[in-house]
Amino acid sequence: MARHDAASDVVVDSLPDSPDDGLPDTRFDVAHATALVDHLAFDAAGLVPAVVQDHDSREVLMVAWMNADAVTATLREGRTVFWSRSRGELWRKGETSGDVQVVRELRVDCDEDTLLVLVDQQGSGACHTGSRTCFFRTAHEVAAAGVAPRPLGDPDRSP
Repeated sequence: MARHDAASDVVVDSLPDSPDDGLPDTRFDVAHATALVDHLAFDAAGLVPAVVQDHDSREVLMVAWMNADAVTATLREGRTVFWSRSRGELWRKGETSGDVQVVRELRVDCDEDTLLVLVDQQGSGACHTGSRTCFFRTAHEVAAAGVAPRPLGDPDRSP
């Protein structure tokens, strides 16, 4: 169903049903999501990095990649949606694990090429290992463990 947005004087479609979680609704309608996506400076692969941070503690939970569809889905659904470089598809954080990230705020950096996603982390944590954060090891711990770096051709390795 369409509605009129007096602030922008445009007709926009209505949002999907809001989750009943007591949090403010931070979702965007299609017109506003599209406007934001149009401002972003995606890389040659059509991606922007998304730093995910706990809304209350400001702890960095993870870093992932978003394409235009992932940004739009995140804004529309109010939960994080990312682009999997290894699988070549969208993935909704927590879809199988239950460790959903409810978006409280989305920020854009000064160059408009990186996103900061402030979330309420639900479930056990953000990391696929079960840890609350993906950043649970120090550089010294990794170096001391003698872990070999992933090959440069690995699609999930940061550039």
